[in-house]
Amino acid sequence: MPDGRSEPSDQALLCLAQQLGDVLRINGLLLATAESCTGGWIGQAVTAVPGSSAWYDRGFITYSNPAKQQMLCVQSATLKTYGAVSEQTAREMVQGALKMSAAQVAVAVTGIAGPDGGSVQKPVGTVCFGWIVKDQILNSATCLFKGDRETIRRQAVTTGLQGTLDLLQSYSQLA
Repeated sequence: MPDGRSEPSDQALLCLAQQLGDVLRINGLLLATAESCTGGWIGQAVTAVPGSSAWYDRGFITYSNPAKQQMLCVQSATLKTYGAVSEQTAREMVQGALKMSAAQVAVAVTGIAGPDGGSVQKPVGTVCFGWIVKDQILNSATCLFKGDRETIRRQAVTTGLQGTLDLLQSYSQLA
């Protein structure tokens, strides 16, 4: 995962998306994405790969809380208790992406890319992720990225893709 010291290039994102696509295709799995602060950038990265229609089902861009609730079944109590930027919300987003799609694998991302919107508890650069495979393996994480809005979002895309790839590799070992 990125450490905040270097910004991944467009070519690096494309290579990572290609690797993810190869693993999904080999395993006969479809991917769904649920994105807030990245605004569909993960979906853009995977659809930049030729032939991605064979392994990418759909993406949900749920920037507002009502969109997260309506499209991904995020509970209002979760948003009220933990906030939109929380692992709890990311976990509900990723579960909702599976439920509302034909995919067996999903990634969710929600965060504060800045330059405003941060707090002492959740500063700018706080990004929460959720990953799931076949409603069996569910992981989540929170990262604190440094940099401007573009850099934070780019690091979030990289982490979302790499985390999905890592989870699939763990899943393949278990299967």
